[in-house]
Amino acid sequence: MKKQHYIILFLCCSSFLWAQNGIEHFLKPSDTLNQKRLKTLVISEAAIGATALIGLNQLWYADYPRSDFHFINDNAEWLQMDKAGHVFSAYHLGSFGANALKWAGSSRRSQLIYGSTLGLAFLTTVEVFDGYSANWGASLGDMAANVSGTALFVSQELLWKEQRIVPKFSFHTTPYASARPNVLGNSLQEQILKDYNGQTYWLSANIHSFIKTSKIPKWLNIAIGYGAEGMITGKDELVNTVFLPESKRYRQFYLSLDVDLTKIETKSHFVKTILTIFNTIKIPAPTFEIKGRGGSELHLIYF
Repeated sequence: MKKQHYIILFLCCSSFLWAQNGIEHFLKPSDTLNQKRLKTLVISEAAIGATALIGLNQLWYADYPRSDFHFINDNAEWLQMDKAGHVFSAYHLGSFGANALKWAGSSRRSQLIYGSTLGLAFLTTVEVFDGYSANWGASLGDMAANVSGTALFVSQELLWKEQRIVPKFSFHTTPYASARPNVLGNSLQEQILKDYNGQTYWLSANIHSFIKTSKIPKWLNIAIGYGAEGMITGKDELVNTVFLPESKRYRQFYLSLDVDLTKIETKSHFVKTILTIFNTIKIPAPTFEIKGRGGSELHLIYF
């Protein structure tokens, strides 16, 4: 190898190590309040939140008539799968807000008061948008689910100072989306968000956190899940039988194993961040299903 090749290789390796060290330093939580980080965080969250709400207004509400603020009762729709989604979203947005303030070196009190309520504040604003739309309306059920998701995070921090039970999500494609793609999604990306038939919401509990003296691996979780199938519309309407005559709406309950990725030991703050992000997703594993319409099934791998 020529000398210049060694020089280029050395420079590339040095640049990579410098960049890696820079990322590690950036992601490491501050031991004390870092005013620069806090200011950057507040401005960034405000800008991202405002942009998201403006975009949502233009993409979702702008083409529909406005109305006086009103409530609707949609608690019976989609077999409450949408409510499970609200709990999931409020929890993880709150978790992100709290961890972001921890990164900035804010006090634990500030993390709980201002950080963990980030999801509740954002989702409540979305409910206000719904309330002023003639096609929708603010949902007390959605708001209760948002509060529940936030409370799940805050209560664990107050009780255990750690998150032992984490809401998670998994998805598989279903034939229902092709029956009404405009409602349940055309592409895979849309179906993940819209097709409640393929969604499963989990509460994943870390076993070692509850039995700290045991020899059970620290990363091993047990998870209970909730899903539903046979849904073409929100309610059990005639359109269901028109599109899928043999379709019957029913609930699904699951018991499975899972992995708490945040319990995997590593000194890298970059790796910790990646593991925290992916810890929102349920790991595919053997799963026992109880069907609401009767019967049960053992899945060797369920996702």
